[in-house]
Amino acid sequence: MNSIKNVPARVLSRRGGHSLEAEREQFDKNQAISISKAINTQEAPVKEKHARRIILGTHHEKGAFTFWSYAIGLPLPSSAILSWKFCHVLHKVLRDGHPNVLQDCQRYRSNIRETGDLWGHLHDRYGQLVSIYTRLLLTKISFHTKHPEFPPGLEVSDEVLEKTAGTDVNNIFQLTVELFDYLDWELKLSESVFRQLNTSMAVSQMSAVQCRLAPLIQVIQDCSHLYHYTVKLMFKLHACLPADTLQGHRDRFHEQFRSLKNFFKKASDMLYFKRLIQIPRLPESPPNFLRASALAEHVKPVVVIPEEAPEDEEPENLIEISTTSTTEPQVTSDIFEQTFGPPNGIRDNRDAQIESLKKEVDMLRAEMEKIKLEAQRYITQLKAQVNSLEGEVEEQRKQKQKALVDNEQLRDELERLQKAKLDSERSQRLCAEAEKKANATEIRYTKLKEKHSELINTHAELLRKNADTAKQLTVTQQSQEEVARVKEQLAFQVEQVKREAEMKLEDQSVQMEQLRQELDARRDELDQAQRSLSHAKQAGAELSAQVEALSAEKEALRRSVSEKECELLSTRGLIEEKELQLSQEVDKATREVHELQGRLLEKSNQEQSLQQKLLDEQFSILQETVREAEGILRDAVAKLDDPLHVRCTSSPDYLLSRAQAALESTDALENGHAQYVASMADAAGLVGALALFAHLTADTIVNGSATSHLAPTDHADRLMETCRDCGQQSLDYLGKLKDKETLGCAELGDVRQALRRVLQLAQELRPKSLDIKQEELGDMVEKEMASTSEAIEDAVRRIEEMMSQARNESSGVKLEVNERILNSCTDLMKAIRLLVLTSTNLQKEIVESGRGAATTQEFYAKNSRWTEGLISASKAVGWGATQLVESADRVVLHTGKYEELIVCSHEIAASTAQLVAASKVKAEKSSRNLGRLQECSRNVNEMAANVVASTKSGQEQIEEKDTMDFSGMSLIKLKKEEMETQVKVLELEKRLEGERVRLGELRKQHYALAGTYEVTEDGEAKPAPAPRRGILKKPPLAQKPGHREPERDAGPYPPHGANI
Repeated sequence: MNSIKNVPARVLSRRGGHSLEAEREQFDKNQAISISKAINTQEAPVKEKHARRIILGTHHEKGAFTFWSYAIGLPLPSSAILSWKFCHVLHKVLRDGHPNVLQDCQRYRSNIRETGDLWGHLHDRYGQLVSIYTRLLLTKISFHTKHPEFPPGLEVSDEVLEKTAGTDVNNIFQLTVELFDYLDWELKLSESVFRQLNTSMAVSQMSAVQCRLAPLIQVIQDCSHLYHYTVKLMFKLHACLPADTLQGHRDRFHEQFRSLKNFFKKASDMLYFKRLIQIPRLPESPPNFLRASALAEHVKPVVVIPEEAPEDEEPENLIEISTTSTTEPQVTSDIFEQTFGPPNGIRDNRDAQIESLKKEVDMLRAEMEKIKLEAQRYITQLKAQVNSLEGEVEEQRKQKQKALVDNEQLRDELERLQKAKLDSERSQRLCAEAEKKANATEIRYTKLKEKHSELINTHAELLRKNADTAKQLTVTQQSQEEVARVKEQLAFQVEQVKREAEMKLEDQSVQMEQLRQELDARRDELDQAQRSLSHAKQAGAELSAQVEALSAEKEALRRSVSEKECELLSTRGLIEEKELQLSQEVDKATREVHELQGRLLEKSNQEQSLQQKLLDEQFSILQETVREAEGILRDAVAKLDDPLHVRCTSSPDYLLSRAQAALESTDALENGHAQYVASMADAAGLVGALALFAHLTADTIVNGSATSHLAPTDHADRLMETCRDCGQQSLDYLGKLKDKETLGCAELGDVRQALRRVLQLAQELRPKSLDIKQEELGDMVEKEMASTSEAIEDAVRRIEEMMSQARNESSGVKLEVNERILNSCTDLMKAIRLLVLTSTNLQKEIVESGRGAATTQEFYAKNSRWTEGLISASKAVGWGATQLVESADRVVLHTGKYEELIVCSHEIAASTAQLVAASKVKAEKSSRNLGRLQECSRNVNEMAANVVASTKSGQEQIEEKDTMDFSGMSLIKLKKEEMETQVKVLELEKRLEGERVRLGELRKQHYALAGTYEVTEDGEAKPAPAPRRGILKKPPLAQKPGHREPERDAGPYPPHGANI
């Protein structure tokens, strides 16, 4: 029962010694034996060894071709058990067979479906199970074909499930629904099996019961996986969608959860399953999908298949020994005879062969052990590969995380580069500003340089002044020394000449005073010179400081100027590069402009050629349309002389509508013609208007011919000639459109004149009863409906008065008859009143829904025929009610005939039917008022039938029948009475025939005066055909004058032609 995953190659390898054909033949033979033993009519479960050999065969040939080649030959329709076991084996092959089995089974879906449909129609217990099982297999094949990520064994990891579901909520939703459907069919199969079985412990050990229970092992395996995947997807859906949206999913899951839990519980209690499969236990309550943390509490149900005791294997699948017997082995023969054939009488050779076979079996057992060990080693390797792959997955996740981080870094780098770009643009702006500042600084430097030159010149001048002042100081010192010497000399002279020049003392004292003044002046000058010298020293120090500061500033300016010059040089380089690029782009743009100009010139030439081609195509389209229109008109004109067209008839009203539509289409045609003459590049308006004009004009001509067949001879001839002239004028106009020279001067005046003549003749042929002012129709409808209601109410009051009068004046049978008749008449009047009210409501609904922005009067005027039909029907109903009351009055007073009352009842039924038909013409099919009106009409018919029945029964009760007693008459007298009676019968028949002829003539005159129109299926009115002459059969009850069926207004172009 274990699922076969990877079959070692050594198991599938064949032993040497045979050719490929023999090996294939042996394989086919073994598969046929296994299939025949597994799928048979015995009511017992399929043996596991036979199913395993079939599964190994699918792995050997990598598909199920051999299985299906034998399976389609099985007589499945003959036995339900055979079909049941076939479905079981197919289920096991799908689950555990080669992956290509699914594709092979897809080709035989129709065979599986036919088997299920066959047994589904038969009342057989196994047949019903086979029908459900085939539905399950078809669902399984469809699901795994659509989702190849899920193997038929349904064993996938949660990562594969997440990848298959994806992130699109629609895909998750659809996948969940498909899993629900899959699980539904699994549970339906289990429920159907348990429904047919008694689940007691003893019964499950019977082979017939085990035959039904065996496929449920695969169902349990499928259900455990489907339940787990459904829970996962439901939690994922609840994370994406609101809870209210998934209410249906939750209800369906809860129902499946209860069914699955019940199924697992029943299967766990059966002894048959306990030794074959370990069934998981589901939780007591379903998961709470509204709480996301409940996913962590979910435990995946795991189905465990216990290791089985090895069965006695038949060696034909692993041992190939050539036999000496030529007899073909049977399916049910002994395995020893299948391998060696029948005994040949040589016991020693057979014993030797047995011994060798035993040894070979031992060797094969040892080889089988080696294969098991090798399989275990393969499993270990695969687990290691799984672990390594999980590591790689984790590394891929880390790389993905790293890639995300790198992506973020690149995004930051991109933002930084964008900021750098912005900074460079800002730097360019700053560079331009710096260049401006450099120019300003250079101007300032020139000014400072000039100032510095002025300061140098001032400093030199001050130095020269300082030298002059020092020279003056030296001269002053020398003069002081000279004065001191002079003083000493004078003192010496004074001492010497004191006595000699007393006279000269005064002069000398004056001179001394002068010299002292001069000395003071010299001292003042010296002090001033010293002060100026100190000032000059201070100014020199200040100037020196200023010169040093200016020198430092000059040096700083020189450095900044050199830097700016470098920046200016780099900026100039960039500007030169930009100018070079700009010049290259300008050259490139110039070349592109030249190329584009060339292309533009070429395009203009192409456009001119295309324009000319368009003009030619438009003109050719116009010509094709003109030719088609000429064909339509010629065909219509030909109908005028066609003898087969004589049977066609039409109404003047319909001809009037067709001619009016054709006349209106000439305006659109004239506008389209003017547009085309103004711009020949667009002929769409002219083509459409031309097609419409041709169809409407042809329709007018055909209906004019059909109308002339019912018109008087003079009018018919004039109408035929006018239609023929209209067709000829239209063809002449179309002929002018075919030539470019005459196209511009084509006029529609003659065509319009011909159409107006057709309109005039149609107006003359209209019945005189239709000459009602259209503005008065709306008021007439309302007045007639109101008068009808008043007439019915008045009739009800008169019937009540007659009822009270009859009770006072009559008694006995007459009172009973009168009350029955008057009661039935009262019920009929009530039903008619309800019908009139319902008809009024429906009429208002029709007017409100159909008038649009127009007024009620305009709507009635637009639909004049329908309005006249309503007026006529309303008058007939009111007249019928009045006549019924008068007839009933005469019957009650015994002055009238019962037949009058019967005829009035029939008349009222016909009038109300006419009113219903008139209201029904323009009503919507889905209108509620229309349904009520039809119900009221049926009620009126029933009430009218009650009046007739009451009248007839009352007539039978009141009229006394003479008893015909001819026993006392002789043979001659009897013969005489018989002849007199025959004479009376002939007289009455002749009178009856005359009355019928008179009735027919009255109807003919009624049709001629009232202009009765019938309503076709399209709602268009047509004249009622005159009754044929000849033998008159008994006609129906005559309609009252003025009865006309209403006309359905089909818009400006009603879909109706001549009535044939």
